[in-house]
Amino acid sequence: MNQPQVLVDGIAFGESVRWRDGRVWYCDWIDGTVCSVSPDGLDPTTHAKVNGLPICIDWTDKGELLIVDGSKGEVLKQADSGALSQLADLSSVSDRPWNEVAAHPSGRIYLNGIGFDMMGGEPPSGGLIAVLEADGSVRQVVDDLEFPNGMIITQDGSTLIVAESYAGRLTAFTITADGVLIDRRVFAAVDESAPDGISFTKNEDAVWYADVPNRHCRLVREGGEVLKTIEVDRGCFSCAIGEDDRLYIAATVWDDQTFASRRGRLLASDQLP
Repeated sequence: MNQPQVLVDGIAFGESVRWRDGRVWYCDWIDGTVCSVSPDGLDPTTHAKVNGLPICIDWTDKGELLIVDGSKGEVLKQADSGALSQLADLSSVSDRPWNEVAAHPSGRIYLNGIGFDMMGGEPPSGGLIAVLEADGSVRQVVDDLEFPNGMIITQDGSTLIVAESYAGRLTAFTITADGVLIDRRVFAAVDESAPDGISFTKNEDAVWYADVPNRHCRLVREGGEVLKTIEVDRGCFSCAIGEDDRLYIAATVWDDQTFASRRGRLLASDQLP
């Protein structure tokens, strides 16, 4: 098996891989940091330190860094000075853990919540998607998702796709002019998989998804056709395509020692179609 290149080793728990301004970004949940490195793994930089759980990141249409603190149910925004401030409190919609964020070209911000306290031992319950408006108001627009995870929006703002980890599928919605999600449909059934973080290909004709239990990242076309699989030696939690045509992956050994060890890695693979 041709293993991807290790860019960063010893990450406590890496997630939310993103490509931005020629660099690879990721969150370290345990350290509470948002970091980036160059595509060769050099010049490590910590951009933000959160007193909580920086579960996911994205950028507004104005280029401001957004951080979801999943444990506190809030959205943070970073100023040019580097200071963080609360952009929104999500507790009015749900007091259960929040997960992924995806910024829309209109300025709206979509967020999803898993609907139950997994780490606290609660049984699974319906997840949701909410939208944060420019005036700071938050409203729920989708319910009854089976552990919503990775979430992406097409560049033209017309479609949102979310990974439902407990359902083994990628689900698509049409985004209306007023921000509502309609026309719920299966983009790809990925049976026997638990899709986590997801990323479009450059031309948005297919989606990469990271899979923790199967220890791989897989590329699927709408309808479910599998185009490529990249095998990894540990669980894959997130992935993102770079402008350099490489797939960047956050991977961690997933067992009962995960949160007490530093076995996370940021990987890069050239094995793209």
